[in-house]
Amino acid sequence: MAVVVSSGSAISVAANTKSDDQVSGQYQYVGKGKFTLISLGSATGMNVTCKVGGVALADDQAIPYTGTAGTIDTSAHVVTSQVMPGGRVELFFRNTTGGALTTDYILYFEPM
Repeated sequence: MAVVVSSGSAISVAANTKSDDQVSGQYQYVGKGKFTLISLGSATGMNVTCKVGGVALADDQAIPYTGTAGTIDTSAHVVTSQVMPGGRVELFFRNTTGGALTTDYILYFEPM
C-alpha cells in the first residue's frame, strides 16, 4: 500500500530560485521501495529534483505537464516512478523563468 511522502498544491517558487526541501516528518527517511512522483506546473520552466539516499530519481528535470492548480491527475502526470534502495528523501523545485510559477505535486512511496 502506497503512502504519501509529501504533497502540495500551488506551491509558489519565485523567479530564478530553488524551493526549500519539501519532505519532512515521518517519511523523510525510508527503506527500499517504489517512489512515484506526480507533478503539474502552472507553466513551462519549473524543474524538479528528487533524491532518495543521495541517488536521483529526477535531477533538475523539467516538469513536462502544465495546467491549472488543483487539476493534477495521478494517472496522467507521472514524472518518474522507480524502485529505490532507501535513505533520506529530498524534493526540490527550481523555477528557471523570470516570473513566479506554481506547481502541484504528490510523492508516493510503496514499501517493499
